[in-house]
Amino acid sequence: MILKLFSHNLRFTTGIGIILLSLVLISYISNPEPLAEVHIPEEEDVVEDVIDSVLPNFYVLNGIVSDSLIHYEGSIKKNQSLSEILLRFNVSYSLIDALAKKSKDVFDVRKFKVGKKYNIFYSEDSVQHVEAFIYEIDAANYVVYRLRDSINIYRERKQVDVEIRTASGIINSSLWNTMADNNIDQGITMEMAEIYAWAVDFYRIQKGDWFKVIYEEKYVEGEKVGIGRVLGARFNHSNEDYNAIYFEQGETSDYFDENNKSMRKAFLKAPLKYSRISSRYSKRRFHPVQKRYKPHLGTDYAAPKGTPIMSTGNGTIVKSGYSKGNGNYVKIKHNSVYATQYLHMTKIKSGIRKGVRVRQGDIIGYVGSTGLATGPHVCYRFWKNGKQVDALKLKLPASLPIDAKYLEEYKKVRDKIQQQLDEIDLEVEV
Repeated sequence: MILKLFSHNLRFTTGIGIILLSLVLISYISNPEPLAEVHIPEEEDVVEDVIDSVLPNFYVLNGIVSDSLIHYEGSIKKNQSLSEILLRFNVSYSLIDALAKKSKDVFDVRKFKVGKKYNIFYSEDSVQHVEAFIYEIDAANYVVYRLRDSINIYRERKQVDVEIRTASGIINSSLWNTMADNNIDQGITMEMAEIYAWAVDFYRIQKGDWFKVIYEEKYVEGEKVGIGRVLGARFNHSNEDYNAIYFEQGETSDYFDENNKSMRKAFLKAPLKYSRISSRYSKRRFHPVQKRYKPHLGTDYAAPKGTPIMSTGNGTIVKSGYSKGNGNYVKIKHNSVYATQYLHMTKIKSGIRKGVRVRQGDIIGYVGSTGLATGPHVCYRFWKNGKQVDALKLKLPASLPIDAKYLEEYKKVRDKIQQQLDEIDLEVEV
């Protein structure tokens, strides 16, 4: 009885619902006034960060674009292209294609980098019309794409102001950690590592070593954007000073010491920028894989897998391949006297093959543990006159000194920088 009553009530309620729905439809057909459209935009259709045109903007203030335009500022997303950006602003495919083709001689739009800023200036009268697209290569350099009437593409550079700064520190563990502890820009750390790559082995520096440095700091529109050149530096290692003075001679520039000799040597001290020595050159070492004593005629530098390995000098690839013991390896002949070899790479860089010329600092492969290796490292081997030698104990040949016609000018620069370095305070623990 209860079931029959429930079924009867359900049929009654359903019937009432159908009647009401029919009345609504009849009312809509007889009076077809459209309902307000509700648009739920997809995420990629949302245009954010539209900047009020009354705000001061570099491109407006410098007359690159009109102050009457609407300003949109964005940043390049992963896998985002010029067409994806401009299509949102109703720029046609044909115009975007023309922009990309004409841009090749100025800036390749395929080289847009994730995170880089761009600015779009557009008018919105009867239809939205983009007047200019500006891509910021870095804090100072930018590319202007003008779309109004005819296409015009050109590169410009903002004014970069330079201030001279100094820094110093006493090594407590590593150069990197000491500079970080002293709140020194990491860019200085990288520059110091480059400058002293031929003179100081940063894997062997000691607690108590110290440094002083004079460098440029760059500003654009009042904001710090990075460092410029290191003008002079002094690194004290094992109570010996290593001075480096920046000097331009003609169209070239380099770092020289107090004796007017180039800091740049024929070979880098090591094939990696940052690592640690895990095993040294030895005539008798217990092999961790073969479990027996045998000569280890190289220096092992431990580093994370994939760390770039550099050629320590100019030369020609004489071997590039794989062997059971060496894993992936490369051997370079530098001249009639010197050769180097790099073992256990996770992979050899594309294009590095027999007969290819490389320059000092070129990447030739990446740290790995192929062959007879227990962990990621590069075994660096060095030959002199056909005999393997200890690269850490070898006195490497120096590069050319300053050209005689620039010597007097250099001495003036050298003496000035040396005096400035002397005046930088440094409390050395005794």
